[in-house]
Amino acid sequence: MTLEVPPTDAHGLVRRSALRDQGFSDEEIDRLRRTGVLTGVRRGVYRLTDGERPGSTVVDHALRARAAAPGLSSEAVFDHVTAGVLLGLPIWAIPLDRLHIVRSRPTGARTRGDLVVRSGTLLPDEIVDGDGLRVTAPARTLVDLARSVPTEQALVVADGALQAGVVAARIGRPGPGATTTGEIATALTRATGRSGVGAARRTLALADPASESPGESRSRFRMHLAGLPVPVTQWPVPGTPYRADFAWPDLGLVGEFDGRMKYGRDLRTGADPTEALWEEKCREDRIRRTGLVVVRWTWHEITDPGPHGMVAALRRALRT
Repeated sequence: MTLEVPPTDAHGLVRRSALRDQGFSDEEIDRLRRTGVLTGVRRGVYRLTDGERPGSTVVDHALRARAAAPGLSSEAVFDHVTAGVLLGLPIWAIPLDRLHIVRSRPTGARTRGDLVVRSGTLLPDEIVDGDGLRVTAPARTLVDLARSVPTEQALVVADGALQAGVVAARIGRPGPGATTTGEIATALTRATGRSGVGAARRTLALADPASESPGESRSRFRMHLAGLPVPVTQWPVPGTPYRADFAWPDLGLVGEFDGRMKYGRDLRTGADPTEALWEEKCREDRIRRTGLVVVRWTWHEITDPGPHGMVAALRRALRT
């Protein structure tokens, strides 16, 4: 049997009601699911499998939000981590098993299935378009997350939103997840009196618009916890065309987070990983020739408490 695909949105979602309108019986729809032609996204909503699964839990979460949207009340707005996903912000280690929405009602908060519903007041400027869906504005989203998730996770999202703001200002075009320190300050003021706002203030005070990846955000947070001297971020190395992720210029030390991303899936199209490794070696050699000490670490070494971890390596270099 050949599936005649009904009209779908740009994300390829297929609704059971649309299949029925095309003449498919419930038995035929269930057969398409069993044979792998359709994959369930949410109750009554599917996507064409095409031999692949969603690329990540973040992609899956966004699809589930789109699947749920038509069944929500007109006043519902996606918030919390769901807003972060739909705004394209970096999400690390925040559970994505449930969708989050807020409604402008004094009561009615509840958890039902995979849906967390909050009640609260949203001002007009706190609602934006998140790739076609109503979501809380980036600054409001950051404050909500920083009030309710651990600092390290919230900091990754906050740095991503501020970095998006820097990029938007540079290219003169607003980005969906972009925000500024001023907008965050306003959102924090509006949150006065709400639970967790003190934690949110402490977390967002650590945010850095210069951070360019979750690994850099996590590295900086772990340096903070360890009591290391505060580094300069994205420091232009004198006499070179390069920037160091972290630097302690007065101590002659730079630090580099090596996420291995630039050698793998994030390579520009057609780039050779071997060539990228060679270019990175040449870059580091040139930085060392300026007389600077270079300390590098990987994702797993950020939290390694042993002698080969990031904190231990930086402490040795700082003492030297």
